[in-house]
Amino acid sequence: MNFKNKLLTFFFTLLFILPLNVFAYSEYVIPGGENIGIQVNSKGVLIVGFYEVNDQYIGKDAGFAIGDKIISINDQEVETINEMVNAINEKKEATTISVGFLRDEKEQSLDLSLVKDENNVYKTGLYVKDQINGIGTLTYIDPNTKIYGALGHEITEKSTASKFEIKDGKIFKANVTGIQKSTDGSPGEKNARFYKDEVYGTITENEKSGIFGTYTDSLPDKELQKVGTADEIKLGKAVIQTVLKNDEVETFDINILKVDKKIDVKNILFEITDEDLLNQTGGVVQGMSGSPILQDNKLIGAVTHVIVNDSKKGYGIFITTMLEEGER
Repeated sequence: MNFKNKLLTFFFTLLFILPLNVFAYSEYVIPGGENIGIQVNSKGVLIVGFYEVNDQYIGKDAGFAIGDKIISINDQEVETINEMVNAINEKKEATTISVGFLRDEKEQSLDLSLVKDENNVYKTGLYVKDQINGIGTLTYIDPNTKIYGALGHEITEKSTASKFEIKDGKIFKANVTGIQKSTDGSPGEKNARFYKDEVYGTITENEKSGIFGTYTDSLPDKELQKVGTADEIKLGKAVIQTVLKNDEVETFDINILKVDKKIDVKNILFEITDEDLLNQTGGVVQGMSGSPILQDNKLIGAVTHVIVNDSKKGYGIFITTMLEEGER
């Protein structure tokens, strides 16, 4: 074997030995549990429904569909509803506009006939959305990178039941004002008061394993928690941390029933055993998503879903899955 071939063999050996992905998240992170307000802005204007104009569904009849994302009006790029309205109003006497949109990631265009009402306002027949607001729970903050993770699942748009493609967003202060209790077959939810001016961080990713971004506020003064891997999770006792009133993070007992390493998100099946939590919430409620799951003083996961027909039970995601996504 000549020298050149020896070098080549050494190079391929390195490729074989080195891991394909190297993640840089910290071994110890700041645990969450705090409720957060969430605001995400869409890339484009999403069509979420249709309404009648002069007894006709002019938007639907023109060929538009729920889930189409409007990106231009008369070849003028638009990203928000305000930009869309302004672009339409620029054509003061126009009765038809050309609408560019994305459907299944393919760019298309259709003509839309406008109708002006008695107040000289153009009617399009389209219900549209460019923003989603909600409540969730902060899962962790990496103290070294200031990258945070929350929710443990992606934000979806209800009308389309599909992932909401975001341009940007923010997380901010939210105090819990009350709980609508869960019952079997009917998940409850947290009610909250939003303080949108008290921003905690940016949102840059909306992924299957949660929302992620940079925590821009001062880091919470909390004890760091060691990250637990999937192999370290055991069946049996664990706890979740979440807020039921104002901004007070409390700890509640759960029992881990099953651990599944073969799927992406619903890795941890658990049951709430804490009578205090059950008395206040009836089980897992909406707004609890992202609540940290801890076992043996390690952060092992986050609450993601309620089992609708058995509200005492829910699913969680491995914390390592969230941390890996946050570092991509």
